Amino acid sequence: MPLLVAYLQCMILVFIFFLVINFYRKRNKLVLRHLPIFGILPEVLFDFHLFHDKLSKILRTRKGTILINYWLSPYNILITSDPANVHYMLTTNFSRYPKGSEWRKRFDVFGRGLFNSDFEEWTLQRKAARGFFTHTKFHQLTAKIVPEIIEKGVIPVLEYACKNNLQVDLQDLLKRYAFDYATIIATGCNPKSLSVGMPEIPFSKAFADAGEAIFFRHFVPETLWKLQRWLRIGKERKYRDGWRVINEFYQNLLVKQDEPRKDEESFNVLNLYLNRNAIVLPRDNDEEIMRDNVISIIFAGEDTTSTALTWFFWLVSQNPKAISIIREEIKLNATPKDANKGDEDRPRLFNFDELSNLVYLHAALCESLRLFPSIPYETRTPTQQDQLPSGHRVNEKTFVIICAYAMGRMETVWGEDCYEFKPERWITDDGGIKHEPSHKFFAFSTRPRMCLGKEIAFVIMKAIAAAIIYNYDIQVLENPPVIPSLSISLRMKHGLMVKINRKSY
Repeated sequence: MPLLVAYLQCMILVFIFFLVINFYRKRNKLVLRHLPIFGILPEVLFDFHLFHDKLSKILRTRKGTILINYWLSPYNILITSDPANVHYMLTTNFSRYPKGSEWRKRFDVFGRGLFNSDFEEWTLQRKAARGFFTHTKFHQLTAKIVPEIIEKGVIPVLEYACKNNLQVDLQDLLKRYAFDYATIIATGCNPKSLSVGMPEIPFSKAFADAGEAIFFRHFVPETLWKLQRWLRIGKERKYRDGWRVINEFYQNLLVKQDEPRKDEESFNVLNLYLNRNAIVLPRDNDEEIMRDNVISIIFAGEDTTSTALTWFFWLVSQNPKAISIIREEIKLNATPKDANKGDEDRPRLFNFDELSNLVYLHAALCESLRLFPSIPYETRTPTQQDQLPSGHRVNEKTFVIICAYAMGRMETVWGEDCYEFKPERWITDDGGIKHEPSHKFFAFSTRPRMCLGKEIAFVIMKAIAAAIIYNYDIQVLENPPVIPSLSISLRMKHGLMVKINRKSY
């Protein structure tokens, strides 16, 4: 009871403080970003639903980097969207800037897996992950199951919606597409979440709640969110409940490992851990690490891919010219699957070789990821005193936040047209894809921790993007409003409600 009283008193004081600040802010146009005690916290907390854009605006006025002496935390906070700083920390001086204990504390749902590990442990797990994602069987399995999910899952749902004039939450559909794929890759089990009935996915809801809680852990005092966790209230209560759902989901997957399946489906992350082989060495056959990596792969495959696709479809829906160019590119460079079978009414799909020729579609996906990176923030903790290229000094008590969302909106990085959706910026004069350094195009992180699934992610995204854009017209509905969520991933808060109609040629 004393803890609950202290918590309520703290919340009341904070509420009164911000109420007073807001009153003077509105009457006297008070500038908040230089408050000596709270730093930029009051400014970003007002209209908190616009957090990403407000923080980006502050970074633009401060040349991409700001250092906050935050008295409510033992750590100073450095926020940067400067590519030079990112390259210095995550490539040139990689060993000095691990994720660290502060990262693991906030992202504890991922446990001891690759996503959370550092140093030697990271090296060993990264080697195993690379062996999996570069294996011939992995690419063969992907080439088989992606078209199957689109043909047997995505298309029937869209056809049903067309015939019955129904609204569709496109974000939910894309999440299910990515979830089914990621679960098969991680465990060999197909959850078949894509069906006309759209069955509930407790795992996805649990991770959505966990993601929001982790996001807020970065901007409230540690004592406060830990107190919430102890009292089982607020976002920490949802986080705790979600953790239980995630563990139950994983345990059910373990049980299903005894079920017979096709030979190609036996090549999955969970099976490799259980049976030990040249990819996952015996040392790594730890039950906790196995669980953490399986869960991490499902989360990464589901959430990041579906988030990127959702923003892509929203952006191209606002740019009819882009849709027209993509359709023409498909007609010129890809022969529709089943085109010679005489059934013109069937939606047409495309194989992976044909998708590799779709340069403008690839460029449009890059442009979407530039503006709306699936993971908008990354954090690091220095192991020693250092000075960044921006001139800012950091040490072991500095919590560094890299803002990928703001980086895509920096005129100094992308030019004065950085707010515009222009796939053309990614196409070279000879018609290829323009290379941008990963510390500038930060959607897949940068080396040595660059996302191992980057290339396959583009294939998976192009497969469904081409199928939907070629076969259907998409009309985005105005309500509810399209705004990003406040979470570790940049999914849309209210989903993406659309009307779908068959495209006739």
